[in-house]
Amino acid sequence: MLPDQTRNTASPAAAPSALRIAVIIALAHGINDAYASIVPPLLPRIMDDLGISIALAATLGAVFSIATALPQPFFGYMADRFGRRTLAVGGMLVSAVFVSVIGFASSYGVLLVLLVIGGVGGAAFHPPGASYAVRVTAGRGGGARYSIFSFGGAAGYSLGPLVAVGLVAWGGMERLWVAMLPALLLAPFFFFGLPSGRAEARSAAPAPPPREILRQLAGPLGIVFGISSAMTFVQRAFLTMEPIIVAEMGGSEALGAVALSVYLGAQAFGTVAGGVLTDRMDRRRLLFWLCALALPAHLLAVWLGPWTGYGFAAIAVAGFLGMATLPPIVVMAQEMIPRAPGASSGIVMGLAWTVGSVGVMGTGVVADMTGPHTAALLSMPVAGLAALLALHPGLKWMRTGSSG
Repeated sequence: MLPDQTRNTASPAAAPSALRIAVIIALAHGINDAYASIVPPLLPRIMDDLGISIALAATLGAVFSIATALPQPFFGYMADRFGRRTLAVGGMLVSAVFVSVIGFASSYGVLLVLLVIGGVGGAAFHPPGASYAVRVTAGRGGGARYSIFSFGGAAGYSLGPLVAVGLVAWGGMERLWVAMLPALLLAPFFFFGLPSGRAEARSAAPAPPPREILRQLAGPLGIVFGISSAMTFVQRAFLTMEPIIVAEMGGSEALGAVALSVYLGAQAFGTVAGGVLTDRMDRRRLLFWLCALALPAHLLAVWLGPWTGYGFAAIAVAGFLGMATLPPIVVMAQEMIPRAPGASSGIVMGLAWTVGSVGVMGTGVVADMTGPHTAALLSMPVAGLAALLALHPGLKWMRTGSSG
């Protein structure tokens, strides 16, 4: 067992409170992540409007993803030190406003700036959100609570493409500003429904300094980080390339959006299954099988495409398996550094998502040389690397939630 790990117990009264908070933050997660999925289905239109290549379009999506991911460890550390509510609700609002006004961008540079600011807002939300949900100090059931949180995000993520394409079809890119209204209207409910976390931060043992947290990457946390990075790359490569593949093969913008929504909708159910299994299975074996099965599923999803029922089925299975890996990854990370749940979540989500997103830039370059279909197929075997990492002996100490 790692030196930082401690056994946590909770009174029965703590469970309903933890569950209530998980439900509220899951709703906020759905609103927040809907804005994160607005960009991919609009990439073919942006390419036409701005006259940019696939590589530049992939870079646009990757920079947005990096902005959403890279600052997460910092925001997680701040949430652990000073409380979570302001970062969670404020981050959601920043993301909503700046992503919703990308239709007014007059150039590639302006669009990039808007997406970076909107992405930083999303980055501020995720670590405190995940910390609210898992609540290691609430005792067992962290996997199930995280699955509720992640289901909300995946559900919102799956609706984002349909909302984006619907608004653009209704009134052009400029009509996207309407998308910010749900966040503006619901922000007060989220703010007053969540505890600030300041009292919890003051009463808890001091969070370890950033250098000590990052040093954990040399051990089991680094293995989980690698699994998360690899699976992020596979999923982001699919999300970026699929609408471009559909457009180049003569499909409509709506068909590309539907393909993404099927993939993302299946992820919502995958995260529930992953959370439940996290509390009941050997997490190391769970991650191995999920990653190993995700490899052929993603290859089939890319190969078949959204042209037949079999293609949509493959897309759904790929999405389900890909997102089912996230609950065990986050719960394992928080249990490795229980004094810094926000920062540990930021590492296996934020830093790992950054690494995966940077890789998608390479996929974009390959797509310009070989075509998006071939580039996507060449990217999917990275899931096999994640499966191999899950077998690393450094993870043998991890136990199921029910065993502790």
